[in-house]
Amino acid sequence: MTDKVNILTGDASPGETAQAVHAAMAARMASLRKARGLSFDQFAARCGVSKGMLVQIEQGKANPSIGTLCRIASGLGVSVAELLEVAESGQRPVRVVSANEVSTLWTGPHGGTACLLIGSEGPDMLEHWMWELRPGERFEAQAHPRGTQELFHVLEGELVLELSGGGYRIAAGSSAHARTDCEHAYACGGKKKVRFTMVVLEPGRDRRLVAKKGAIKMHTPK
Repeated sequence: MTDKVNILTGDASPGETAQAVHAAMAARMASLRKARGLSFDQFAARCGVSKGMLVQIEQGKANPSIGTLCRIASGLGVSVAELLEVAESGQRPVRVVSANEVSTLWTGPHGGTACLLIGSEGPDMLEHWMWELRPGERFEAQAHPRGTQELFHVLEGELVLELSGGGYRIAAGSSAHARTDCEHAYACGGKKKVRFTMVVLEPGRDRRLVAKKGAIKMHTPK
């Protein structure tokens, strides 16, 4: 399994379009860092990512994991969607993200994907994701900042949500609410692929990566 960010949009292939989108993300990261007057040393201390890695990402020589991308966004005080420009600033009542603007941020070894459909501005981050995991695929996630919550709804297959030393099986048609300010993982729970949506709420008032025990509540439709 790979946990590297694989930024693709719409009908983009892994070639020139993906590289262009990744370059745009790196340029935006550099622009935001400079606008905040942060040296690489200061930025590294602020987001918990090594200086060398940050330099390589800005230069387009390194492909960050989703966890690293989240740390970078947090250090800049923006959402991941803003960093990828899947969010728009301003007071417009409706922001529409078309299909060809959706970013695929992870691909699994058997064809699974994680797509960031849309997200809000920071500092409070609200993100809507679409995930697909194939049999045998598992994604390990780092602890999110304190107070982060995730909502899941399984469209097909069975999702296994692992956190706090336990595994929770969520069948198609069922939903779950979890605190994910601890290490956690998502896995395909059967012989068929699992597809699920995920909404992430990360409070901006305390955007430090503090791991603590999570609690989960389940709801199964009758």
